[in-house]
Amino acid sequence: MASAALLALAGVAPAFGAPLAAGHRQSASRAAIAYYKKEIAGFQKATWHWQRLMGVTPTPATGRALEALSADEIHLRDQRWASRARTAYRQAQHPPHLQALLCIHNYEGSWRDTGGPYYGGLQMDLGFQQTYGGWLYRTKGTADHWAPLEQIWAAERAVRGRGFWPGPSTARACGGL
Repeated sequence: MASAALLALAGVAPAFGAPLAAGHRQSASRAAIAYYKKEIAGFQKATWHWQRLMGVTPTPATGRALEALSADEIHLRDQRWASRARTAYRQAQHPPHLQALLCIHNYEGSWRDTGGPYYGGLQMDLGFQQTYGGWLYRTKGTADHWAPLEQIWAAERAVRGRGFWPGPSTARACGGL
């Protein structure tokens, strides 16, 4: 679809390379811009999700509106956001204390553990969840509704700020202290 959208932006009929009539060219161009807006918005959303999860500053969405860009510029913007989304995703897969946190998880509950007052695979209480995973808590509820990687990044933020406390025994057994 991206190739067809790019061809429509360039004013070329996708089927046989024949030029489009003026009215059809405008219609195809609007459709192509709508397609790219949606695709770029998806890449931005994914990028910002992973960046927010890791606690890094989100990449700003700056620049001119797509309607003011050439077909090549639109395609380049699309490629840049796709690359940013892939990069953010790859970085999020490697939290600095991943092995220690996975070891701690082995001593704790299931990733879906709903047994309050502690939730999820790292047994987070509500205060911990609100402090270190506030936006996840507000959007998804308790940690048992978060993906394992989201739980790990919340714990990672805690480790950055206060070390492996309040689980020093488990952390010590896992080499985290």
